[in-house]
Formats: sequence, C-alpha cells, structure tokens
Amino acid sequence: MNCVKMMRGIVVGMMLALAMCVQAQDWLKLTGAKRFPESGRVYCVNDYGAFQGKVIASTAAIQKAIDVCSANGGGKVTFLPGVYHTGAIYLKSNVNFEIAEGVELRALMDVKYYPEILTRVAGIEMMWPCGVINVLDQENVAITGKGTLHAQGKVHWEHYWNLREAYTPMGLRWASDYDSKRVRTLEVANSRHVTISGITIKQAGFWTVHVMYCHNVTVDGVIIRNNIDGKGPSTDGVDIDSSSYVEVMNCDIDCNDDNYCVKAGRDADGLRVNRPSEYIWFHDNIARAGGGVLVIGSETSGWIRHVRAERMKAYGSGNVLHLKSAMTRGGGAEDITVIDCQADGVRNLLHVTLNWNPSYSYAQLPADMTEMPEHWKVMTQPVPDGKGIARFSNITLENCTAINVYGTAFDVEGLEVSPITDVTVRNVDVQAAVTGQLKHVSNWKLENIKITTPKGERLMVENDKKVTLKQVTYHAGGDNLIVRSDSK
Repeated sequence: MNCVKMMRGIVVGMMLALAMCVQAQDWLKLTGAKRFPESGRVYCVNDYGAFQGKVIASTAAIQKAIDVCSANGGGKVTFLPGVYHTGAIYLKSNVNFEIAEGVELRALMDVKYYPEILTRVAGIEMMWPCGVINVLDQENVAITGKGTLHAQGKVHWEHYWNLREAYTPMGLRWASDYDSKRVRTLEVANSRHVTISGITIKQAGFWTVHVMYCHNVTVDGVIIRNNIDGKGPSTDGVDIDSSSYVEVMNCDIDCNDDNYCVKAGRDADGLRVNRPSEYIWFHDNIARAGGGVLVIGSETSGWIRHVRAERMKAYGSGNVLHLKSAMTRGGGAEDITVIDCQADGVRNLLHVTLNWNPSYSYAQLPADMTEMPEHWKVMTQPVPDGKGIARFSNITLENCTAINVYGTAFDVEGLEVSPITDVTVRNVDVQAAVTGQLKHVSNWKLENIKITTPKGERLMVENDKKVTLKQVTYHAGGDNLIVRSDSK
C-alpha cells in the first residue's frame, strides 16, 4: 500500500511538473508583435522634399511622408538610396518605416532637434529629449530594412563625462546620469504591436533601443555597433522597461553598457508607477562588448518576471547572467531562465548583487543644498519602510559553457534579510580566473558543474540556508588537471 501511495505521489508530481513546463512554454507563443502594417501603398520621402546626399535636414519631409501615409490608412515609407540627415521623427499607426539597404540616416547632433517629452529614464519619470525615431502611443508600426541609422552620438558622450567630472567632487555622482540629457536612438513607448527588424544602428548617444510601457513588441535581426570612434557611457543595446510580451531575437550588439536588459522602475518613483516587465523572450542573440547576455535591473521596483534567454552567445561581454538591484529599489525579479548559452572572454558567468554601484544607486543631497531640479526631488524621495529591499528568486542557469572568464564563475551576494532564493544551476562548464562565492543564499541546487581555475579552488559558500552540490568538480591548471568534487 505504501508503495502504491508513493507511486501515485511520484506520478502526480511528474504531471504537475509537466503542466508547469507546458504553461511556461505557452507564454513564449504570445510574445512579439502580432500585427504588421501590410498595406501595399508606398510613400517615398523624396517626393516630399527630402534632401538626398546633402548636409541639410530632411526632418520635415520625412515627417510629412509619415503623416500622409498614416492619414491614408497606412503603408510603407521609403527612401531612395543615399544619406539623409534628420532630427526627431515620429512614426504613426499602420506605418512601415523602411530604411532599405543603401540608405543611411544620420541624426542631427544638437539636442535642440529633439524636443523634450515626459518619459522615463533609468527608472525615473521626468522630462527628457525624445529619440531620433519615436513610436509614441501608437499601434501596428514597423521599422524595417537593411539600411543604417547613425546616431552620431559622440557629442553626448563628451557632455556626460564633462558633467560627471564636475559633479563627482560635490557628491553628485548619482545625478550626472539624469542631468546629462542625451538622445536615445529608438524610443518606443505606450505602444502595441511594434516590429523593429533588420536595421543597423551605430554610435548611439545614450540607450539604443528603449521599449517602455509597451505590449507585444518584436526586435529581430537588429545590429548595433556603438563602439565606433570610442566607447560612450550608457550606450545600452536593447532595454525592455516595464513592458510585456516582448521577443528579442537574432540581434548582434556591441556597446558599452548592458547588451540586453530588463528594467522596471527605480526607488520611490518606480514603486509609485508599480508596472512590471514580464513575459520577455530573448533568443538566438549575440552579445559582444557590453554589460551582459542578460541583465536584470538595476531598476527592479515594479518587478521583473518570466524572462527567458536561450541560445545566446557572448564574446567579450560583461556577464552571462547579471541580476542587480539596490537597497532602495524594492520590487525584485522571479522566474528568470538562461539556457543553452555559450560565452568566451566574459567577466563573470553569474553575478548577483542587491547593493549595486552605491555611488550611482543612492541619491543623497549635500547638506547645504536647498534649491534643486524637480527630478532631484523625485530621486531623493524616501522609500517607505520595508519596501526598499528587492527580492530575487526562482532563477535557472542551465546548459551553459564559458571559457576565458577573466573574473569569477560565481559572484553572488544577497542580504541577510533578502537571500537569493530558489536557484538551479545545472550542466555548466566554466573556465575562470576565480571560482567565486555564494553569500546569503537559500535553497540552491548545483548539479553537474565543472569549474576550471588556475588553482582549482572550491566554491565559497557563506551564510547559506540550503545549498545542494551534486557532481560539482573543480579542476586546476591546463593539461594536467587536479580533479576535486564537492557535495553538500
């Protein structure tokens, strides 16, 4: 009888696990744009006075073509081959904006060509310049083609570094990112069923593709090359910000900050908005220089849930998986999966922290300051007691290989009041400079892990509540490996 009950329990457990797996896979089918502008009507910007191959702004002509196209029910806006200069343009519903092969748009460099709008920047709602190409409060929009959008953003890099150099001695390092108003390249906000496909973007002045407060967005086959003529600050590749059902695939990003990132608001303002990022699917992408294959945070206030990254490749990026928050962010992240990834020359395999970059994360005013910009007041608003500490749980890293890791295999540090919880690492082979540590963690399972370092040292585990290691082996050196194993 006991055996029968045991078998029934096993069968029920297997059925529940299978149901959960099917449910987890089902939401992947719901991601991405489900509509596309299909009208056959074509509107060429050259017919509206665009200046082909001249250093004269074509902004008005491009916008006119977009407006007429949308007013007539939609269609495709095109360019004759050549170089065009433009300030901010605004796409409208049912328009496919095609930057075809042989076409290059060059962004005007002065910020005056990008009117300020109420938006969210690095987790704070505030006034900020609009993007070069904007999709604001629209539906059924596409940006397609094999052409190039050159953001000419180096001028914004220089402005930021000069401001930060002036601010840091005054204790205002945290404010420099919000006072140096740099232009995003593609801004997609409050929109649905948006497709961005095939284009190449170069030298972003700030974030490259920002998807904010959106539903059903596809980013497919976008190439980003921001490290041209230097490396600029905050030139993130793709940032998904408090948005849902987003699919990012077949992209190739070289930047100087987070390659693929999910955000959901910062501190008191993020808690006020309280809007999650959820059901985000990254797959078959490449991360070159930058912050990581998958970065969660540091803006976690509205919660980040149900994020999956698979078949990703990293060449020289910062981390394979990076989860970061701060002790005033609140919210957190759960159900985060990275599977079937390959990395070469990254800094860390897995990096998790709840106290990220304090000089940036904690806004504190000098004692003698009485007058300040409005967004400083927002940033320094106290976070309610008990709501500042983020929670990270239900994380999976599986079937991953990483070689030439010049930092650590595992750099994980939770807090005593908020341990990093319910984590599975399985089928991982990593060659790193240092094995690393797990600190303030709970309910971790590491299985079939091979760690090769120069010294072959074991993983340091401190302040843990339950860590299970099964078939975890440590190898030292190169050809003559010293094999050790752990179980706990």
